[in-house]
Amino acid sequence: MQNTRRSFLKSSAMLAAAAVASPRFTFAADNKLRRTAVQLYSVRDEMNKDPKGTLKKLADLGYTHIEHANYNAGERKFYGYPVKEFKTLLSDLGLKMPSGHTTMGRNHWDTATNDFTDEWKRTVEDAAEIGQRYVISPSLGWGAKMTEDFMKPFMEQFNKCGEFCQKSSMKFAYHNHDFEFRDKVGDVLVFDYMLQNTDPKLVTWQLDIGNMYIAGGMAADYINKYPGRFESMHVKDMKAVEGGDAHHKYESCVLGKGIVPVKDILKLGRKKGGTVLFVIEQEEYQGLGQSESVGIDLQIMKKWGY
Repeated sequence: MQNTRRSFLKSSAMLAAAAVASPRFTFAADNKLRRTAVQLYSVRDEMNKDPKGTLKKLADLGYTHIEHANYNAGERKFYGYPVKEFKTLLSDLGLKMPSGHTTMGRNHWDTATNDFTDEWKRTVEDAAEIGQRYVISPSLGWGAKMTEDFMKPFMEQFNKCGEFCQKSSMKFAYHNHDFEFRDKVGDVLVFDYMLQNTDPKLVTWQLDIGNMYIAGGMAADYINKYPGRFESMHVKDMKAVEGGDAHHKYESCVLGKGIVPVKDILKLGRKKGGTVLFVIEQEEYQGLGQSESVGIDLQIMKKWGY
């Protein structure tokens, strides 16, 4: 018994040392793995031209985790690659894909069968096959209406999707833009309505701190109001556009160069938001290249301890 205990302690110490030494992972205060990733929409033009070369470039820059924004349910492909081929490509480059963006709309629930459509089932199945931990809807889908009659059953569908994803050891999440902090369902902001009408055990959230900021939504306020609900975060800074019109007052920029208190939000997310996946996203580049920009962002994140 004593030898067994000694061996266990020795193994535990070795594992702990390996975890500290590993450049890929750090541990959050709550002992959950904390990952830094990049949303591939940040390098969308480069991915469209050369997916394999762009992924290699990201790996060379130091990224080990990515988040996709390109899945074709009809063809069952990621960036033009069949699921298993894309999985092999990522593995060969030392990359993992813990999350991805695929819109779930009301049309993905079949009222005749009282079940998800085959298309959505394939979407979740392929996400599990590729190794995702989160299936994230970045939109409410075409034709969404901010009414109680539309939103109430949709939030019930969110909960059912959470149950469905859990069967494959994944979680379902929603990613915000800006309208959720402007539009209302009755007299409640859309984002609050969604949070209040979904089960925290079934649905988690990816908080895009840049998208919400330009609509007046403060990330710190929401993290404090709904602690533990935001397992993922889009790390994004924003700057004012000189001479911008009503529809283009802000654009994203290199982290730390804008007006969003990114560093403070990251700390609060880690401490109180339940955030374990920090996904860098930059959509405008101020004359820099796309991969060049996210390479700078990653170095800043590392400097901040992520």
